[in-house]
Amino acid sequence: MPELPEVETVVRGLRDPLIGQTFMGVCCDWPRHIQGLSVTALQERLHGRSVQAITRRGKYLLIQLHDGQVLVIHLRMSGRLSVVAAETPADKHTHTRFLLADGRELRFWDQRKFGRVYLVEDVAEVVHKLGPEPLSGAFTVEVLRELVNGRKRPIKSLLLDQTLVAGIGNIYADEALFYARIHPTRPAHSLTQEQIGRLHAGIRQALQLGISRGGASLQLFIHPDGRSGDMQTALRVFRRAGLLCYDCGTPIAKIVLGGRSTHFCPQCQV
Repeated sequence: MPELPEVETVVRGLRDPLIGQTFMGVCCDWPRHIQGLSVTALQERLHGRSVQAITRRGKYLLIQLHDGQVLVIHLRMSGRLSVVAAETPADKHTHTRFLLADGRELRFWDQRKFGRVYLVEDVAEVVHKLGPEPLSGAFTVEVLRELVNGRKRPIKSLLLDQTLVAGIGNIYADEALFYARIHPTRPAHSLTQEQIGRLHAGIRQALQLGISRGGASLQLFIHPDGRSGDMQTALRVFRRAGLLCYDCGTPIAKIVLGGRSTHFCPQCQV
């Protein structure tokens, strides 16, 4: 699933081809992509609206229109977005196409069909339950301390809770915990003040590295222009089970925690 760095990469990749463009129509062969509206209603509300800005909240892309509406897209497990010429052949996994005035299309490719599209007046309708952005100034060590205080869940499970921290998924939770030298099964409330500080830094380090490397292309994620990300070459523990830790030489371990594969170094992380 695309996480914060992958979604941020998509946001940046769509700004040049999309900002200033005008939507002229919508074609969709999988109506469940569209939430809260029929395809016809979405087309009517989008027609003639131009793109003013493209931003992100957690794992949601926010396409802000000139009339104040916001087209919100969640890529979920397998979604991709690209802007291509209308005559470009679309394969069977391209389920939603947004027609642009210049003859191109914004295409939503979604092999597993879990992606979602919303058109709202107030983006809070969709993202109101999300926790703070982990790369924002509002996400301080003190905020993280409050999040872990009194919570007995494993720290990795807490990091994956989007209502507590927005945008972190399986990849970057494992990487952040490795940077912080914290075992993923540690009860959140048991972390010391020093460990909380290390975790705060580790979260930022993992996410910023992911953004700088254009995300991790481990499965289906690619950039809007078709390029792959490079974060997969910089992963320290994620999907390295049985390989040696770069720091201490101990084989990386893998367990299942909360239904998610979890990777860590048994020597470095306590």
